[in-house]
Amino acid sequence: MSTLFSILLPTYKRRYLQECIDSVLAQTYTNWELIIVNDASPEDIDGIVAQYTDPRIRYYKNEKNFGAKHLVEQWNYCLSLAKGEYVICMGDDDKLLPQCLEEYLKLIQTYPEVAVLHGQTDIIGEQGELVCHTPIRPEWESAVQLLYHRVFDRRPQFIGDFCYRVSDLRSQGGYYNLPYAWGSDDISAIQAAEKNGIANTREVVFAYRDNGRSITRQKHVMGKLCAIRLQAKWRRCFLRQPVQDITDKDYQTQLKRYNCKFTIIQWYYVIRNAF
Repeated sequence: MSTLFSILLPTYKRRYLQECIDSVLAQTYTNWELIIVNDASPEDIDGIVAQYTDPRIRYYKNEKNFGAKHLVEQWNYCLSLAKGEYVICMGDDDKLLPQCLEEYLKLIQTYPEVAVLHGQTDIIGEQGELVCHTPIRPEWESAVQLLYHRVFDRRPQFIGDFCYRVSDLRSQGGYYNLPYAWGSDDISAIQAAEKNGIANTREVVFAYRDNGRSITRQKHVMGKLCAIRLQAKWRRCFLRQPVQDITDKDYQTQLKRYNCKFTIIQWYYVIRNAF
């Protein structure tokens, strides 16, 4: 029970907030803190949070709204408040499954040198119905392998299904800042995995809610196109770094060749979904 987890909950919408908070309270591993930060929402967030008296819940209110474009700044503000050794940042419409922290603790004990962990995810609909599971991953992967499978296999992943060692995340400058957080979860995880890779639990530990009010579903075309350009620039720099593993070298070569095409595909996806 010595490992403290910080659960970051930047909040703007109240519709699923109670369900989200309840999922943290239901954790089988109980040494956690929940940091809720109200991003100057016009909705009654206070009324939801006031229903809880658990001392592990800490509630803050922003005087000014960070907004969707500056979402990563909100994430990093939440990170600055964390007292735990490991941190999860989740959306106010998502859920942790009851064994989430317990499963991450098992990975920490098995891979103590690893700075970033990942859990399998249920994608759920607006009423909580199961849409699909994300694919099972190898128990350990390098940073290059993580990027390769994200690009070529289009493996779905979300900010809330990653768990970071706080000291390492802070040392890399926090969550990687891109407009509308478009690709920020990808780059943040790859950076944290550069030194010792990423460990994956094969248990479903997180539920991502696919709904029409999420930033993923909203247009923000110009901002997302800008983020994609910055992602491509970051990948070029990352792929120049020398690697020793033979598999990683092969993956790195393929990624270099595909980087421009992948950027165009991302642009097409954003523009197509705008109409």
